[in-house]
Amino acid sequence: MKPFPPTHTLAEPWTFPRKVLLVAFALLLALIAWQLLDLIMLTFGAVIVATVLRSLAAALERHARVPSKISVMAALLLVLFMIAAVSWLVGEPLAKQFDILRQRLPAAVDAVMQWLNSHRLGVAALQYIEEARSKDASSWAIRVAGAAGSTFGALGGAALVLVMGLYLAVAPRVYRDGLVRLMPLSVRQRVGEALDACGIALSRWLLGQSVSMLFVGVTTALGLWLLDVPLAFSVGVLSGLLAFIPFFGAIAGGLLAVLLGFMQGPETALFVLILAMLIQQLEGNVLMPLVERWAVGLPPVLGIAATVMFGVLFGLLGVLLAAPAMIVLMVVVQRLYIKGVLEEGG
Repeated sequence: MKPFPPTHTLAEPWTFPRKVLLVAFALLLALIAWQLLDLIMLTFGAVIVATVLRSLAAALERHARVPSKISVMAALLLVLFMIAAVSWLVGEPLAKQFDILRQRLPAAVDAVMQWLNSHRLGVAALQYIEEARSKDASSWAIRVAGAAGSTFGALGGAALVLVMGLYLAVAPRVYRDGLVRLMPLSVRQRVGEALDACGIALSRWLLGQSVSMLFVGVTTALGLWLLDVPLAFSVGVLSGLLAFIPFFGAIAGGLLAVLLGFMQGPETALFVLILAMLIQQLEGNVLMPLVERWAVGLPPVLGIAATVMFGVLFGLLGVLLAAPAMIVLMVVVQRLYIKGVLEEGG
């Protein structure tokens, strides 16, 4: 009589426990990542700083024949020199304008309030805002105190980002190759290619965004100057900086300009509003399509969703880093999931 064939191999009893251990390990990693979200965002900020320095260093190596060993330090010195030069040329008048802006903002707000109180819809809007403020008055002081208390933490985080970014820029291959070696052998090449593509996309997006910020700042300052709106220079600088934030930055810069326009009267505020809308349309429909031919563009819906989501999770730091983080996420999904799983794997 022949013996019954074995119903399982020796390795099969370990299959289910192994899957349980893998799931538990994945959950543990997710829990650790959740607890270290702030550190992860600071590290990503350092990656952006390193990308800027590496892009400048590569340009210096190509055009100025700077040796690769000192190109990063040369790029850092170039950035510091540009900051010092701009501060020396326009720092004092810009600081004076910012001080005047801080002093005049309450008067501008009062002008808006008076204009709203003179219209029926404006009175209804003010009543709605007052009711919402009274309901939330108990937590308002707590939020202000928390924001003030986190100032020193923000300054320390910025210093940490700069230091980590410098180290990443000096030896990016060390960290890139170390991350790749953590992956299984079968996907190491694809992960490495995805990381390289993320670096290229991030540097191109930053370059394109810099062009957009410069356009918004210059046109806003020039337009406000032509409309004889006070503090045109400082508002133009703030609008250009805020343009780094997709969608919401342009709205914030435009509202600030309109607010100051009310100091000259409702007609001037209307002209400023038209100017802000015109600049936004030119930037979105004329400039950015040209820039995106050699840079990476972020679809508007993804930019808005990323800004809201990262702002809820990480606050101001998340708002600032939402767009570049979404750019990296787009490249990773396209390289590792769409091409690696759906197209080639399927």
